[in-house]
Amino acid sequence: MYQMDNEKFGAFIGELRREKHLTQKELAEKLFISDKAVSKWERGLSVPNVSMLIPLAEILGVTVTELLRGERLEAASSLNRDEVEKLVTCSVDMSLKEQGTQRRLRKRWTGVYVLTLCIAAAELLMFRGLGFTWGDMADSVLPYVGMMLLFVGWFCIFSKETLPSFYDKNKISFVSEGVFRMNMPGLHFNNSNWPYILNVGRVWNCGGAVLFPILGYILWRCFENELWVVTRLLVPLSATLGMFIPMYIFGKKYE
Repeated sequence: MYQMDNEKFGAFIGELRREKHLTQKELAEKLFISDKAVSKWERGLSVPNVSMLIPLAEILGVTVTELLRGERLEAASSLNRDEVEKLVTCSVDMSLKEQGTQRRLRKRWTGVYVLTLCIAAAELLMFRGLGFTWGDMADSVLPYVGMMLLFVGWFCIFSKETLPSFYDKNKISFVSEGVFRMNMPGLHFNNSNWPYILNVGRVWNCGGAVLFPILGYILWRCFENELWVVTRLLVPLSATLGMFIPMYIFGKKYE
């Protein structure tokens, strides 16, 4: 199987970019990705998504074949069938590697979700051991832990690692998958900022599901009968702002 030389490929992209008088940031903006991704390509640390090969080649003024080979071809030169087969195999191999990476990420975050679920359940059982009834917890802790576990289940297991390509070409402020819909006015989702938004949702809700039972116990010790005022007013507001503010910050930064 043909193995692409990542360093040669990256050096070729850097050379073409400089010929076009583009900075890494300017090239990234044309491709709707972050400049860090372009930097990694040029250093040979990663390669572009297969879907980006055609627009990348067009921007840099070369053919996809030249891009994959990491060198310009003479106008009179022609590739034989074996060379074409190698380049096609290279493209397919890149696609398979990308899919493998996404599967590993999904498996990793599924494991994190299961661990979070177990810890949250253990904490609730511990509260039962301290004398709290399920009715007590239903008025304070259970709704918020359940909500966070529901959200993190979607972020970790069901959400896609990449968005359809039309998100990169249009200004779309919502993501809808099944029964879940996330609408963030003023923020345009694309494959540049989506990984950061996903990670904020995962980390915030995993952390919240684990820490909120402990926080609930501390609040009960501090406020006792006044606890319902705190949990029903301040906690939902804090939980909502704590998730969506970082999403907006990272989303706008990498938009």
